[in-house]
Amino acid sequence: MTDDQRTAGAAPTLEDVARAAGVSRATVSRVINGVRNVDPAIQEAVRQAVSVTGYAPNRAARSLVTRRADAIVLVVSGAGVETDEGDGAGASEGGSFTARVFADPFFGRVVTGVVNYLRPRGMHPVLMFAETPRARDEVVSYLRQGSADGALIVSTHAEDPLPGLITDAGLPAVLYARPARPVRISYVDLANREGAGLAAEHLLARGCRRIATITGPLDVPAGQERLAGFRDTMARRGHPYIPIAEGQFTQESGEAAMERLLTEHPDLDGVFAGNDLMAMGACHVLREHGRRVPSDVAVIGFDDSSAASACRPPLTTVRQPVEDMAAEMARLLLDRLTSPDSPATSVIHEPALVVRDSA
Repeated sequence: MTDDQRTAGAAPTLEDVARAAGVSRATVSRVINGVRNVDPAIQEAVRQAVSVTGYAPNRAARSLVTRRADAIVLVVSGAGVETDEGDGAGASEGGSFTARVFADPFFGRVVTGVVNYLRPRGMHPVLMFAETPRARDEVVSYLRQGSADGALIVSTHAEDPLPGLITDAGLPAVLYARPARPVRISYVDLANREGAGLAAEHLLARGCRRIATITGPLDVPAGQERLAGFRDTMARRGHPYIPIAEGQFTQESGEAAMERLLTEHPDLDGVFAGNDLMAMGACHVLREHGRRVPSDVAVIGFDDSSAASACRPPLTTVRQPVEDMAAEMARLLLDRLTSPDSPATSVIHEPALVVRDSA
C-alpha cells in the first residue's frame, strides 16, 4: 500500500497483496479462494502478504468464485402445526416454542459447541427456528437459495419432518441425536442406554431398593433409550418392576412427575430423572414433602448441565458432552461440504457418571 492509501484509510486490495507477494492478481485470487494446484511456496508468500497488508477478502465476491456462502444454519426444530387462525396463532406458538428453547441450558451448550468450532474457521451460524410447516419451508428455501451451505439440526420431537425434507431436497445436513424414523442423514448421539445404566448401578450401589424413574418424553428416542437402559440394568440386577412417571424435559414436568410418584409410591428411596431439569424439579418436591436428599431419597439426573450445579443439593448426574457433540456435528457438516458424495455417518459419544451430593 502507498502512504497516500494508508492516510486515506483505504482498504487493501488484491493488487496490494499481489505486489507484496510478487505474484499476479490472479494467483492471489486462486490462493485466497482455496483453488488447488498452487505451489506451496507461492501459497505461503501470498499468506504472508495478506498478513502484512491486512487484506480481508470480500465475502460476497469470494462466494461468486467458490459458490459457497461460508455460512451454516443452526436449526432448532419441532413438529408443530399451524392453525386456521393464521399468522397470529403461528406467532403465539412460535413464542412459546422459543421460550422453551431458551429456558433449557441444553440448547445454550449446543450453540457454544458449534460457535467454538466454526469461529476459528471464519464461519458463524445463523440461528433459525422451525416449529411449524411454514417455518420449515423457510429453512429449506433459505438453504436452496444458497444463503447457507448446510444445516445443523437439533430436533425436539420424534415426528419432526424437517430432517427428511432437507435430505429429500439433496441439501447437506447433520442431526443432533439419532432420528426417530429412518432418514439418510449423518448424526451425532450419546450412548443413552449405557448412561442410564450407570445411574441404575450407582443407585443400587448406594443401597437403594425402592427405585423409580422420571422419563423424558417417550416419543423422543433419547427418552426411550434412557428408560430402556435403566430398566434393563435394573432387571439384570433382580429388579423387574420400576415405577415410571413421564416428563417433558422441563423442571415443571419433573415436579409434577415427582408428585405422582410420591402419591403412588410413598416409600421410594431412589429416583433417576431423564435430565437435570426434571431432577431439579424432583428435588424441589421432595424438600416440600420433608424428604431429605440424598439420605431419604437419592436423586440422579442426566446431562451434567448448569442445572446440575445450580440444584440444591448439587446433582449427581450422567454427563453428556454436549459441547463436544455439537462441535462434532459442525465438523461432519464441513467434511460433507468438502466431499459432497461421502456417505452419511454416525458418531456416538460415551457418557460418564459425575458424582455430587444428591446421590
